[in-house]
Amino acid sequence: MYSPNKITNERHALSNDKRTAKALGILKDAESIELKLTVLDDERDLAVVQLDLDVLHAELRQVMFFDTPDLRLHRAGLIVRARRTRKGGDSVIKLRPIVPRELPRRLRRSDRFLIEIDAMPGAYVCSGSLRERVDNEEVKAVIRGTRPIRKLFSTQQREFFVEHAPLGLELDALTPFGPINVAKTKFDLGGDGRTMKAELWFYPDGSRILELSMKCSPDNAFQRAADAKAALTLSGITLTGEQQTKTRKALQYFAHQLAHRAA
Repeated sequence: MYSPNKITNERHALSNDKRTAKALGILKDAESIELKLTVLDDERDLAVVQLDLDVLHAELRQVMFFDTPDLRLHRAGLIVRARRTRKGGDSVIKLRPIVPRELPRRLRRSDRFLIEIDAMPGAYVCSGSLRERVDNEEVKAVIRGTRPIRKLFSTQQREFFVEHAPLGLELDALTPFGPINVAKTKFDLGGDGRTMKAELWFYPDGSRILELSMKCSPDNAFQRAADAKAALTLSGITLTGEQQTKTRKALQYFAHQLAHRAA
């Protein structure tokens, strides 16, 4: 257990950025924190070698987003996603940013609803998401266009969507963006049993994003962040570069492709 003085010192060291300091106010409302870092393009190959990312250990996934061609959901703070994995598929409707205490109590108490903070260098966002397990074949049918999009989502997810989506916009009116192929693996962080997750996203235009991440509880987030920072710095990975999230890149890419075809 951390002593009060140690916690204070850790918070002081990691709160130089004012935005990080503000995040302290919502830590107690979050169930988990995911620390994320997008590796710079010119350091991607170095990271693969230095972190010993073994392609033979990677799990392949397919990710599909749903939005309008002009990204109305994205602008409203909604992310609608389905995914195929080796362990089965899932569907997610995520809202961000959120203020947890402003959400209905019935929603916060739902075992399907997760309140989480995504923290990247220089930025953070608190989100709430409803997740459901779905069959891989059901996701595949939606990708093929032989199954309505709404069938991937539960009644609770649909209600959540209606509450926060632009008025009159229905799930079946959304445009599928994808699929995007993803390779996921884990690597040791410091050799003492700690691990991080690495996801390499392959976009249709040949571009890639390598994201490193780890989930932790709010109680040990500052210590885990400090440990990750030290280990990645020793591996020669820049922690202060421009961050481009995999979701935003995917949505912007497919929206651009649709606009180009319509021109």
